[in-house]
Amino acid sequence: MADRITEYRNGDYVFDVIDAGPIDGTPIVLLHGFPQRATAWDLVAPLLHAQGFRTLAPDQRGYSPRARPGRRRDYTLSALAGDVVALFDAIGAGPVHLVGHDWGAMVAWSVAAKHPDRVKSLTTLSVPHPSAYRAAMPHGQIFRSWYAALINIPRLPEVFLSKAFASPDARARIGLPAESADRLYDDIIASGSLPGALNWYRALPFWSKEDIAPGTVRVPTTHVWSDGDFYLSRYGARHSGRWVDAPYEFRIIAGANHWLPEIHPAEIADAILDRVRG
Repeated sequence: MADRITEYRNGDYVFDVIDAGPIDGTPIVLLHGFPQRATAWDLVAPLLHAQGFRTLAPDQRGYSPRARPGRRRDYTLSALAGDVVALFDAIGAGPVHLVGHDWGAMVAWSVAAKHPDRVKSLTTLSVPHPSAYRAAMPHGQIFRSWYAALINIPRLPEVFLSKAFASPDARARIGLPAESADRLYDDIIASGSLPGALNWYRALPFWSKEDIAPGTVRVPTTHVWSDGDFYLSRYGARHSGRWVDAPYEFRIIAGANHWLPEIHPAEIADAILDRVRG
């Protein structure tokens, strides 16, 4: 029988993992976004466990206390994808089902495109294929991505977000459920993970051509988008299928905002289960 994984290593870095559900179940890897940690999947994972699946949700680079390099260039998409492949190696169970939300979706697209032999199926939430995201820029996405430029201003984002996450009123405006919003200060600020989390954005100037355009995904894929998502345009969501050469489904959750795992766990679990059952 397989052993539980509470941590795994990629080079000098050690990543914490929430490993739950039937230990002999088919593994599903769950990748969180910004500003979240592995606990973003707390409402989705039990629904997958009930259907016999094992879930592994890592705190990714910059979030895990022992995996916080200080340089921006250490947070390129290739580096983040390499961390996920290292988790696959630690699981050691052959191809796994891969799920990602927000930045975790961006990483998941890259992993699936570059390592199709390691991914059995792909479910992405909110963020489209990197090439679709780029193609969406002149179609309105550039106006939704304004905050990425602000994050690249030195020190100011740290000051602003530290104050915002400490304020109940400011946290409420983010749109997360109260319980999830109330964790933001402890999970991101008090834990010391904010600089690493922001480095995901600050590494963008160091992305290679392969990061910007990781290529076609050749594994069965579902992309889920919400039409109330302030941050991500319809164009990128609708055109992600152009970069998938495999069975593909595009789902829209009407009236939902960006925070799909926390607010719509049942719909997200259904989308994952439909994909992994193929």
